[in-house]
Amino acid sequence: MSALVAAPFCRFEKTGSPDLDGDETVLGLIEHGTGHTDVSLVDGVLRTAVHTTTREDEAFTEVWHARRPVESGTDDGIAWARTDEYLFGVVRTAESGRYADATASLYTRIFELTRSLGHPLLARTWNYVSGINRANADGLEVYQDFCVGRARALDAAGVDPATMPAATGIGAHGGGITCVFLAARGGDRINIENPGVLTAHHYPAEYGPRPPVFARATQLGPPDGGRLFVSATAGILGHETVRLGDVTGQCEVALDNIARVVGAENLRRHGVAGGHTLADVDHLKVYIRHREHFEAVRRVCAARLSNTADIAFLHTDIARENLLVEIEGMVS
Repeated sequence: MSALVAAPFCRFEKTGSPDLDGDETVLGLIEHGTGHTDVSLVDGVLRTAVHTTTREDEAFTEVWHARRPVESGTDDGIAWARTDEYLFGVVRTAESGRYADATASLYTRIFELTRSLGHPLLARTWNYVSGINRANADGLEVYQDFCVGRARALDAAGVDPATMPAATGIGAHGGGITCVFLAARGGDRINIENPGVLTAHHYPAEYGPRPPVFARATQLGPPDGGRLFVSATAGILGHETVRLGDVTGQCEVALDNIARVVGAENLRRHGVAGGHTLADVDHLKVYIRHREHFEAVRRVCAARLSNTADIAFLHTDIARENLLVEIEGMVS
């Protein structure tokens, strides 16, 4: 079985049971809505809810599925499910006045689990951070506090920041920090950068005591085929936010950045054959800071993305206070 067939994927479901192929099974359910829940494992399926929007009609569930057979379990607070090739997991740390220590513990447990279960190649992470722009108990921004903790875990585990995969670090309206992750047993995992944006772990100190660590995208599978996970992407050039106060402009720059990352010239630079356009990007989550900007962002996305793409629009805070919109997606 090829890596492309075996790799987990998600469908966005509003209601009802997912429509799966006969040899597929559900790995996990990540509910996006107006509340949060602890991580659980029910009938072999891991699940959690993250508070990433403020209206019930925007709620949906990511149904992560994969080819059978699947094994699942819990380990030190992490609920996980795996196939022979891939591991999918969720872990959460509670609301707190400080997050560095809890985040270091969270990522240390992820590194230990992926190695112990034989899936050491981290391929994608999603970090939903409550009060991401607020000050913690020491006056440090919560997102910067989170980045300090994640960096400590990398230091302790001897993980090179350049090997960290595509990621999302986005706000949540409550529930502490929830981390969803995908890892692989082996094979090809290629991290992709954006020539128009500074590599995240090279950001200057103005963005916090420790920089964020993630690739702009990660190709999972063989270089001439596979699945491309695109990180949450914003209106940033170099390392600076552009088009300040202009949500339409920031949305256009974010989409330009995605197009640059997935395009043939950039993929070839990283040893990946082929290339994609924005029309190939699917299963997009669009995070919008202000409710009044929804229609403007919808118009830009409708004009530039495929009309068959699954797109979820969510109302939540973003890692930088001057960012108004952020977009992630997948290509397969």
